[in-house]
Amino acid sequence: MNTASAEGPGLLHRSGRWCARHAWRIVTLWVLLLAGLGAADHAWGGTFADSFSLPGTGAQTGADLIEAHTTGAGGTAAPLVLHTAGGTVAAHREAVAAAVAGLDRLPDVLSVADPLNTPGAVSPRGDTARLTVRFDGNPAGFDPSYLARVDAAVEPLRAEGVTVEYGEPLGQLAAAGSADRVSEGIGLAVAVLVLLIGFGSVAAAGLPLLTAVLGLAVALGALGLLAGPFDFARASPTLAAMMGLGVGVDYALFLATRYRALLHAGAEPDEAVGRTVATSGRAVLVAAATVAMALGGLCASGVGFIGTLGIAAGLSVVVAAAASVTLTPALLGLLGRRVDRLHVRTPVAEPTGASAVWHRWALGVARRPWVSLTAGLLLLGILALPAASMRLGHVDAGAQSTARTDRRAYDLITEGFGPGANGPLTVVAQLDSGRISDPAGREDLAASLRRELTAVPGVASVTAPVTSADRALLLTTVTPATGPRDPATARLVHTLRDETVPHALAGTGATGYVTGTTAAAQTFTDTLAATLPRIVGVVVAAAFLLLLTVFRSPLIALKAAVLNLFSIAAAYGVVVAVFQWGWGGALFGVSEPVPVESYVPMMMFAIVFGLSMDYEVFLLSRIREVWLDRWDNHLAVATGIAATARVITCAALIMTSVFLAFLLSTNVAVKMLALGLGVSVVLDATVVRLLLVPASMYLFGRANWWLPERLDRLLPRLDPEGPAPASTTGPAPAPAREPGPEPDPVPTPVPLPGDRR
Repeated sequence: MNTASAEGPGLLHRSGRWCARHAWRIVTLWVLLLAGLGAADHAWGGTFADSFSLPGTGAQTGADLIEAHTTGAGGTAAPLVLHTAGGTVAAHREAVAAAVAGLDRLPDVLSVADPLNTPGAVSPRGDTARLTVRFDGNPAGFDPSYLARVDAAVEPLRAEGVTVEYGEPLGQLAAAGSADRVSEGIGLAVAVLVLLIGFGSVAAAGLPLLTAVLGLAVALGALGLLAGPFDFARASPTLAAMMGLGVGVDYALFLATRYRALLHAGAEPDEAVGRTVATSGRAVLVAAATVAMALGGLCASGVGFIGTLGIAAGLSVVVAAAASVTLTPALLGLLGRRVDRLHVRTPVAEPTGASAVWHRWALGVARRPWVSLTAGLLLLGILALPAASMRLGHVDAGAQSTARTDRRAYDLITEGFGPGANGPLTVVAQLDSGRISDPAGREDLAASLRRELTAVPGVASVTAPVTSADRALLLTTVTPATGPRDPATARLVHTLRDETVPHALAGTGATGYVTGTTAAAQTFTDTLAATLPRIVGVVVAAAFLLLLTVFRSPLIALKAAVLNLFSIAAAYGVVVAVFQWGWGGALFGVSEPVPVESYVPMMMFAIVFGLSMDYEVFLLSRIREVWLDRWDNHLAVATGIAATARVITCAALIMTSVFLAFLLSTNVAVKMLALGLGVSVVLDATVVRLLLVPASMYLFGRANWWLPERLDRLLPRLDPEGPAPASTTGPAPAPAREPGPEPDPVPTPVPLPGDRR
């Protein structure tokens, strides 16, 4: 048997044993950390708001020029839509003036445009008007109490029967309270049920939940504190909760399961905790490092919005791992042998014998490895087919529930001004010094520019270009004939930006930019689509190197990366079919087909790739332990599947329930992430773990564990224990001879490079 005992317990073994023996110190430290971060977040924490700023792009440059050269054009604009069922808005002139004055007195308001004195702000029928308010920050991130002051300011209009709806982003502040707490509660309730049914012990079920909840609370406190000096997206706490709760339960569950197995094998509690952290704790750290590394890879996108989402989710994973290898051992130390005292059924741990149902399943796969491999890949391939038609875009207020004010504002604008009015484009022409001082030249350029813009297919209207007060800019508004989410609008943005505007300004010395919310969203989409291959390359390469270093096998590392790409493609396909094709989207609160939110594929890739590695690491760690003990690939795979099947299945059920519960979110992008992540976990825990991994490892045989000697010398060793102890619950039993591949014909076990007995 391969153990670390010859050189004494390793670092992880000693740390686990110390936590068990000083349990109250560890528990107290975590409680103090939670209280301290909670107080700091309350005192200095920030708010969460979306920021799609893309420095260096034409859309951002155009917006910056408008702010620099136009009085009152800075900040964030939000429309308030006024509508009368009968008559016209102009008939309520005094109420409009009172509302404008009331809004102008509010804090954080830079300017208010009276729609009755603003060209184009009243619909042709006169029954709808857009009152534009500019705030000094993003109103979506304001305190919810601010909305009451806005309501009070527009009360004169509502008192006269005028409907007032708040468009984005002010409407986001008015949205119903987040369903995150409900989602978290559902996830926890399902976790309790699964753990009680799967393991029988009340204490063993409660311990992972306690660790996960405390770790998540600490992570959210830290995230709120970081939101003070840094900009984090509105979805950051939701994403952190999804990840922190899911992996937190998983990690603590793996440790608790191994601890109970060691107790059943006769180990003393303190020693069992030490050996648990040395084996399963090591796997937890590797898995968490893989997930955090994948999420950290999002920073390679160069887009701050995406990077902060990755940091938020990665922070919750790191805290969950820290809680698992410190707080979980402490709680296990407090429970000792009482971990199974309260139970609702006979407690069970890790079945590893040849008679175990999952051992027999593995042998069944071994009899027909090619059939199993082909069936698994075929299923993933079919699910991935819709991904080929994925269309990226921004899911705007038009896809929200009609119960939301921003959706009603969107519909009123569409009815009153046309669908393109929800996404107007602003064309900015920065003039050279000659044009600035030549009024006639400016007029000729303005007329030429308007003429060329009007001639573009898909343009509904073009306003007469106006000159900024300092005569440095020409500004005109282009209204598309189609809505912001329509593919035709995306093509129009590209045509104006790449062809029409450069052609219209050629030879004039002026430089043109296409900006506005719709243009910025399309630029954001284009940027993410261009950087996705780089993210994929960075994350896959980093994960390959980490797994290669930990498992000392190029083939295992490569196989893990390739299989994960298949499961990610399948998850993409399901998201496209449901949200973009509309197959069942209404069941999830999305009333019509929508494009896939531009940042969802990148986020899904990083998260799914990391989570897929979670189960891969736990399974391969167990297989490798048996391999190092018995040097029999056939036996190692079967025993590893049997030993981890119950705990991985329960962990997958819990994580899936956590993710799918977030389908209750009011944020469509969060719904997409929730469905994609839930589907990916199911596929990883079933198709990948039960078919593809064992089938491929049976086919590769001893090649699974091959490592060139030169590469072995180059790779660092990340195992704090030395080679991982094998068979910590006793020698694995020799399997009864059943039909299937014979055990590897190695008369005398010979260690491969990188392994020692």
